[in-house]
Amino acid sequence: MNLHEYQGKSILKSFGVAIQEGKVADTPEAAHAAAVELAKETGTEWFVVKAQIHAGGRGKGTVTETSSRGVVLAKGLDKVKDVAAGIIGGHLVTAQTSNKGKLVNKVLIAQDVYYPGETETEEYYMSVLLDRSSGKNMIMYSPKGGIDIEAVAENTPELIFTETIDPALGLQGFQARRIAFNLNLSGMAFKQMVKFAYKLYEAYVGCDASMFEINPVLKTSDNKIIAVDSKVSLDGNALYRHQDYAEMRDKTEENPTEVEADEVGLNYVKLDGNVGCMVNGAGLAMATMDIIKLSGGDPANFLDVGGTADASRVEQAFRIILKDSSVKAILVNIFGGIVRCDRVAQGIVDAYNNMGNIDVPIIVRLQGTNADEAKKLIDESGLEVTSVIQLQEAADAIAAVVA
Repeated sequence: MNLHEYQGKSILKSFGVAIQEGKVADTPEAAHAAAVELAKETGTEWFVVKAQIHAGGRGKGTVTETSSRGVVLAKGLDKVKDVAAGIIGGHLVTAQTSNKGKLVNKVLIAQDVYYPGETETEEYYMSVLLDRSSGKNMIMYSPKGGIDIEAVAENTPELIFTETIDPALGLQGFQARRIAFNLNLSGMAFKQMVKFAYKLYEAYVGCDASMFEINPVLKTSDNKIIAVDSKVSLDGNALYRHQDYAEMRDKTEENPTEVEADEVGLNYVKLDGNVGCMVNGAGLAMATMDIIKLSGGDPANFLDVGGTADASRVEQAFRIILKDSSVKAILVNIFGGIVRCDRVAQGIVDAYNNMGNIDVPIIVRLQGTNADEAKKLIDESGLEVTSVIQLQEAADAIAAVVA
């Protein structure tokens, strides 16, 4: 589950990570009121107004309706309302959104931490995630953080460092110190970075996150280390342990069809292809997507109907797949272990009849318990459904459709 910046920062703060303070607002008027409160609490005179969407690159992004950037400095209380008005309600287009962009419902009014001092500020990059190759956690970091971190990774990979962490041991002292050393820090900033790394890793483990990305981590002119941004993804399988985090879910930021599927208990992920998939079991779903690809098509979705593929569930799955106008065919590939194939077949027939005319070809492969009865039921239904037995037959049928 992805979080907004302000939500991620609230989690960081609860674990003792120093953050750029801010307040969220959903109207220009509320933005001004938030700035007034923030000024009283922090002494801030300048503010940063940040669009809150689930996408990176906001600082380079553009609000289509106003040509405003997604992150704008407001130099004074009197500027906040106008800046917020140029962002809230608009569609922010970034490198990580579609051409339409994402609707901005909220902004974060944050203190400007780039205040002047005797020494310059420095921006670093830091993230915590699972290293799947080793099965251990990892802190990835760079002394060249900021909006061009992708270019740093591509052009100067030697400036990207990693620390692999054994989950049983946690972040070790020598590793935290090495992070600060590789970031070229010394004195108070060195000590602050060591503490920052410890607390960030503690937050990552403590909230069952799948990723914490802080870009930038800022060294202020008075040698404080602060999280200026936060991109946080939580492990959805662990949310039962964190009901307060589960309530942070913003469904308006998610694909509406995926939200609908989730509400009826279907595991659905929208993809960019032209062949819809309806499968039971994640492993079989992945194999089915491979078959589609090898047949010359592209999977339009991942959809696992689970082990209870009755008539109602099958109909819901069909309706969700057909919401995608790019779908040119549907492949149903069910292995009947616990579920009976004839029951799935009856569900397909009932769904077809209930939904009326389905104007895309449907290819059905049912194997396992009562597979013969299922094929007979499909073949004798009179519906325009192609029933196959072997995966190769399914592949040939797909190839004929997408050719």
